[in-house]
Amino acid sequence: MKAFCLNNISKVALDGLKAPDTTVEKIEDADSVLVRSANMLETELPSNIYAVARAGAGVNNIPLSAYAEKGIVVFNTPGANANAVKELVICSLFLASRDIIGGNEWVRENASDEAIAKTAEKAKSKFAGTEISGKTLAVIGLGVSGVKVANAAVKPGMKVVGYDPYLSIGNAMQLDKSVEYVEKLTDAVKSADFVTIHVPAMDATKKMINAEVFAAAEKDVVLLNFSRDSLVNEDDLSAALNSGKVKKYITDFANANVVKFPNTIVFPHLGASTEEAEDNCAVMAIEEIKDYLENGNITHSVNYPDLHAGVKGGEERIAICHRNIPGMIANFSAAIFSAGANIINLANKSKGDYAYSLIDVDGKVDATVIKSIDGVLGVRVL
Repeated sequence: MKAFCLNNISKVALDGLKAPDTTVEKIEDADSVLVRSANMLETELPSNIYAVARAGAGVNNIPLSAYAEKGIVVFNTPGANANAVKELVICSLFLASRDIIGGNEWVRENASDEAIAKTAEKAKSKFAGTEISGKTLAVIGLGVSGVKVANAAVKPGMKVVGYDPYLSIGNAMQLDKSVEYVEKLTDAVKSADFVTIHVPAMDATKKMINAEVFAAAEKDVVLLNFSRDSLVNEDDLSAALNSGKVKKYITDFANANVVKFPNTIVFPHLGASTEEAEDNCAVMAIEEIKDYLENGNITHSVNYPDLHAGVKGGEERIAICHRNIPGMIANFSAAIFSAGANIINLANKSKGDYAYSLIDVDGKVDATVIKSIDGVLGVRVL
């Protein structure tokens, strides 16, 4: 692996690299890119780049389709920062229930009062709040972060309701047995005191938290958003905050709208900003790229399907990024047989418009023979 870093990447992760794996100063000398928040939407990558790994979960700074068309696999690191997000969400539950920020601001404003101890006793009633024990938390999205939040909220005595139409078996097995699972978003928020969002930002989830969702809530709710601001219809949110239907909005995404909304607490994208999370994300990103470059295996790609075939089982392994169209496997097989090689193992997966194949062969195959097949976007012979 010869990685080019577009951002400062965790020193812990980079120090763990062992020769011949290394980072390089020029992208022309690299085979992969490590990135965090740098905007790559207009970045044309050279032909020597086979993979991009985002040390984090969100990939809205990367042109996924454009890179897929060039046979560049884009990875992210879901779950690597989940504990950091969980801790900030739990912190925010307390901030929403107890006016801790308001109380602290009052103390700072009255710092010159020599009798502040007595004054505080009279003023503290203005900052009284409630406990989270016994309250209901709706967790929207039960991926790694959502499951961690749900399980953590059970411990201080909250009732937790979870919603995720794509809940995986693995995440379901990790979910505390006391968490109630529902099949409709409106059912999740119906009895909630707090609603926290943990879903990826995509076209299908854009503005999914809207007036309809707020109307389904029987109580005035606190909304927490540590996923992406695009998930919330901000016009509907503004109306709900002004009417009191949403008592408070806590978000990790500052923008020109929400910073002006009443009853909001806005963080400067701190969810994954811990040393541990940054280390975990970078280590995972490097491991994903190494396994892809060395073995052709794909784990946590966001523009190609995940596919694992272990270590190379033949003389050569051919890794092919291609369009998801009929006849591709037959075309690969014909090209390999015409080269005098024998297929001993073949794996193929598709994801939307794109597919990926790993073929172990005995014999030699010229990559240009495979590359010339219509629909092939990238080929590597390992």
